[in-house]
Amino acid sequence: MKTFETLAELATCVGQDVAVSDWLTIDQARIDRFAEATGDHQWIHVDPGRARTGPFGTTIAHGFLTLSLLPWFLENALAVTEARMGVNYGLNRVRFTAPVPVDSRLRGHLHLLGAEVLADGGWQFTWRLTVEREGAERPVCVAESLARLYA
Repeated sequence: MKTFETLAELATCVGQDVAVSDWLTIDQARIDRFAEATGDHQWIHVDPGRARTGPFGTTIAHGFLTLSLLPWFLENALAVTEARMGVNYGLNRVRFTAPVPVDSRLRGHLHLLGAEVLADGGWQFTWRLTVEREGAERPVCVAESLARLYA
């Protein structure tokens, strides 16, 4: 984990690859819990028997499950000592570039695109998060995420 003392110190990293998270395994139990939480029970995600005969030969994670892990990748990869609170502000662009077969291991690569001081004293950071699947040539998700942090 990469640690910064202050938000201003993190802001000096604009234009740089800042950190890489640990690996996270996407097992069927996680996929099923996400399906239950969202009501998205499409067979490609939750029916291993039927999915074996489908286009990927197994179940795959929901794209939005992968997207929902962006905060985990951020929190797992970096810390700012003075930050007492953070909130998701939104997304500018998201692409699901490859499927995530069950039992894949994913990790997030964090590239800081921008940092700006907010009127309320916080900072807004714009990240490009590239989600890698272990052993795959291309990423499974690339997203531009906005996070606000407060000291």
